[in-house]
Amino acid sequence: MKQSKDFNISQYLMEFTLEQNLNIFKDEVQKTRVEFIEVYGMAIPRFINEYWTSKQRQASSIHEISYRACFKPQLPRFFIDLMTEEGDVVYDPFSGRGTTVIEAGLMGRNVIANDINPLSEIIAYPRFFIPDPAQVEKRLAEIPYDKRCRADIDISMFFHRDTEAEIVSLTNYLDERKRNGEEDHIDRWIRMVATNRLTGHSPGFFSVYTLPPNQAVSPEQQIKINEKRKQKPEYRDTRKLILKKTRDLIKNVTEVQKRNLRKAGEKAVFLSEDARFTQQIPSDSVDLTVTSPPFLDVVQYSQDNWLRCWFNSIDDKVIAEKITMAKTVEEWSRVMGDVFQELFRITKTGGWVAFEVGEVRGGSINLDEHVVPLGLEAGFKCEGILINLQQFTKTSNIWGIDNNKSGTNTNRIVIFKKER
Repeated sequence: MKQSKDFNISQYLMEFTLEQNLNIFKDEVQKTRVEFIEVYGMAIPRFINEYWTSKQRQASSIHEISYRACFKPQLPRFFIDLMTEEGDVVYDPFSGRGTTVIEAGLMGRNVIANDINPLSEIIAYPRFFIPDPAQVEKRLAEIPYDKRCRADIDISMFFHRDTEAEIVSLTNYLDERKRNGEEDHIDRWIRMVATNRLTGHSPGFFSVYTLPPNQAVSPEQQIKINEKRKQKPEYRDTRKLILKKTRDLIKNVTEVQKRNLRKAGEKAVFLSEDARFTQQIPSDSVDLTVTSPPFLDVVQYSQDNWLRCWFNSIDDKVIAEKITMAKTVEEWSRVMGDVFQELFRITKTGGWVAFEVGEVRGGSINLDEHVVPLGLEAGFKCEGILINLQQFTKTSNIWGIDNNKSGTNTNRIVIFKKER
């Protein structure tokens, strides 16, 4: 629901109450807390509340693709719903797994996605064109699997030799169809699902037990894991696993949402550029940007995705050189300052930017305080900082280490508006 020109977002955030928190006992309703930081002599408000929660509205199953350091779909949905209407253009310059653009597509918006790693498009774009599982099953049956096939690198510590043969046969088949100009939405869908199923920590993945799928360990590390767990790769039926994941991804996507996604996908723009230089995007064309940039050197995106890159014939070392992995706040700010200049160019007058950053290095650095002046210097007006506080209990057990943890999950989003 796009707001009117005189919409006061500060007042909206101040008075906001999450619907599920409404209670007949009004004193139990969580109210917004406000604090201020000073930037260039201006008092910039921080609005602190629970603005969304994973329990508020079940996210679409189409988002269930693992990728390192991605935010929940509820985050972009909050801003898309508040600041745009159907047909508006929503952009993410650091698209990752495509959470922002997929959510925007589900909601009937047009989308532009950019990520320096071409893997982003491989795992995002196919989900705009949801196939019938029967079509996927038929295509999988057509793939000639040769048990003699072997990878051009040693991946025996991850996969049974017959599973490896199926993986190599699959990528050979998909690559040949692409070279011959025969690639279609079914091929791209299968590639996307297979990319997501390569490695993981359950029998639902092609590999032996390893780290979660958004973190591919090195071959040397996997050998140590196998020795420690006294395990060896067992055969996994890649056809069955691809088909199962297909059904899981589309299980709660409605027919309306499928039509919305396809319509958005037909117009979608996917780029693989430096976010500072996106000349393909016209000036004054974007209604809303929702994004989360790389946070200093916290996440090693290329290392985490090396096996996915191999499967898709992407040189992860080349990608690593392109990805901005600043080691200092000053270096990071210089890069992001240029990003904001580009965002100002492409944003419509009256358009918005929701720029999510986190607490890094143990909370010793609040990047929101560094982002505010970058947006102001580019020409935006800073409407404030939204801090979403969500209580959680995290339960995990990896490598035999029990990690039951209760705490607060924090999202910090700096909100900008282009007024001229």
